[in-house]
Amino acid sequence: MSRVAKKPIALPKGIEFDIKSDTVSVKGPKGTLSVAKPEGVEVKLEDGSVVLSPTDPSRTAITGTLRAILANLVQGVSQGFERKLELVGVGYRASMQGKDLNLSLGFSHPVVFSAPEGISISTPTQTEIVVSGADKQAVGQAAAKIRGFRPPEPYKGKGVKYAGENIIRKEAKKA
Repeated sequence: MSRVAKKPIALPKGIEFDIKSDTVSVKGPKGTLSVAKPEGVEVKLEDGSVVLSPTDPSRTAITGTLRAILANLVQGVSQGFERKLELVGVGYRASMQGKDLNLSLGFSHPVVFSAPEGISISTPTQTEIVVSGADKQAVGQAAAKIRGFRPPEPYKGKGVKYAGENIIRKEAKKA
């Protein structure tokens, strides 16, 4: 069995874990998330923690994957996830208009991004965007879509980048 699958998932207080024949759902203060349970994996609740074991010896890889997904669900409904984005460039701005994110990215038109369900977007400053929610995959997908409107370019580094992202810069042509 994989090393990841052997580790039990500790359940914090206030988290409800429900195991059905084909799905596993987790409920907490930040919401409810569920995932389909693949065949060949047994999920048990023991002493306030979740333990996974493969029923078929050839299914050890999917057991480790399911354990990682369930750990992300537990963290998501208890603490949540967030992704920070930065706007780099003269005149690049972000602002919220209701639930929509309005971006000025140097185009002739403003870019409007509607937040998907379960995702909240905030702009602490004009050049910062914070995407947060309970589902790790949905938070990352929304942040990637926002970054995709104007990815950072390699010569001046202008564009939308993740906070802490290192942009590999190129040297400009010499005359």
